Amino acid sequence: MIFENIRNLREDCDKKQQELADYLNVKQTTYSKYELGKINIPIEVFIKLADYYDVSVDYLLGRSKYKKWQPPGDCSNRTSGRNPPKLK
Repeated sequence: MIFENIRNLREDCDKKQQELADYLNVKQTTYSKYELGKINIPIEVFIKLADYYDVSVDYLLGRSKYKKWQPPGDCSNRTSGRNPPKLK
């Protein structure tokens, strides 16, 4: 899976892959593979990147178009196709 938002944020901030690799304590080639989706990104790396860019992890994953966390709306309007468990 390619994480376009991670690359876009880096480029928008005029950062080089090496700078982010140094921040994450990984090799530049490893960071490049993160952006290209060639290797899985550990959750700890997602958290560090979210903190670095001050965005939500959901935004980094491409699950949200909002950079910051947005409170959920009314759950009754969800159409995920799954049946949530009944609340007691």
